[in-house]
Amino acid sequence: MKHIAVIGGGITGVTTAYALAQQGFAVTLLERHRYAGMETSYANGGQLSASNAEVWNHWSTLVKGMKWLARRDAPLLFHPKASWHQWSWLTEFVAQLPHYEANTIYTAQLAIAARDYLFAWAQQENIDFDLKREGILHIYRDPASYKHAAKVSTLLQKGGLERRAVTPEEMQRIEPTLHGSFYGGFFTESDSTGDIHKFTYGLSQALERLGVQTIYDCDVTSVNTTGERVQLVYEKESQFCSQTADAVVVCCGTSSRELAVQLGDRVNVYPVKGYSITVNLDDAQSQASAPQVSLLDDATKLVSSRLGVNRFRVAGTAEFNGFNKDIRADRIQPLVDWVAQCFPGISTRQFTPWAGLRPMMPNMLPKVGPGKAPNVFYNTGHGHLGWTLSAATAVSVAKDVVAARNARVKHQASQATTQVA
Repeated sequence: MKHIAVIGGGITGVTTAYALAQQGFAVTLLERHRYAGMETSYANGGQLSASNAEVWNHWSTLVKGMKWLARRDAPLLFHPKASWHQWSWLTEFVAQLPHYEANTIYTAQLAIAARDYLFAWAQQENIDFDLKREGILHIYRDPASYKHAAKVSTLLQKGGLERRAVTPEEMQRIEPTLHGSFYGGFFTESDSTGDIHKFTYGLSQALERLGVQTIYDCDVTSVNTTGERVQLVYEKESQFCSQTADAVVVCCGTSSRELAVQLGDRVNVYPVKGYSITVNLDDAQSQASAPQVSLLDDATKLVSSRLGVNRFRVAGTAEFNGFNKDIRADRIQPLVDWVAQCFPGISTRQFTPWAGLRPMMPNMLPKVGPGKAPNVFYNTGHGHLGWTLSAATAVSVAKDVVAARNARVKHQASQATTQVA
């Protein structure tokens, strides 16, 4: 294997292409938008949050989902559909409940490993992405949720992450701009935040300097493999074009399921919509009233990040509604209200709403590694932690490609020796 095609130019595709290029492969990156990082990697919550490694496969998630069915502004909103995809995903989600603890610990370990790669790449390529290493503060408004968070902290500690319990008074010292009545919190000093789009785009520019071929504005319509070669067909400027490679890595988020079927694999990714607002901090009072420390509010399932001097990002909620990308006013308003309640000095007169589809696997773990064919690989399904996990999974799948290449070379050498004999 010398030439690898990577499908998808979001955070996972770009980091995968970068990791492969570092291994000396010739890489072609195919992305359907004009630039990298234009879908789910465009305006997420901005958190690089190992502290948010808890998977959702817990009975409390199901209970809350049922309780919130009638609320259009609910943090977790489920739209039942006559869809085999949706119900098969939910069935598999429930089947993963016994693995909640093990999967949470593993996710924390993966998130910690990802940090070193991401920071090193950003420094090496001189990427400015509004990085803030001020930690993440989880806030809780009632004893029950705080008690559950304490149990989660034990799991995170098993995964190698330290986060400490803090009183309401300590929370105020950590982030003086925060308003409200809280029961307590947990603070993870090692977590950080940044602009995912700026990082993804910056790394995509580095790809070109490394000799990676990038094909934008192309929609991959089909892909197949003989086991030796991969052929892709994509549409660009109303013309159908083809591309061949020795291997392919599928990194295209919620579209991964469809392409996996063509390659003989089952990757049951489901789109879970999340929303964000980016508030413009255009006046001195808003800038002074916006927090420096990143937050996660357990009750509202919202996170916040300060991006540079004049932007404040609030994101979250989860909506199970298929491939619907509509930006609904009744889903955006709770984010605006949260800013007004927690940071009343911030003007929300000007903000940009956004919605994206998180690619989630039923077990809440990314699909990383080989498919059935020896030259097919996956790095997809990261859900709400794509930004946090991407660098580690990119390195992992690059190692899998290297291993497959070495195995093929060894096999070919063995065959040549046999023929000579």
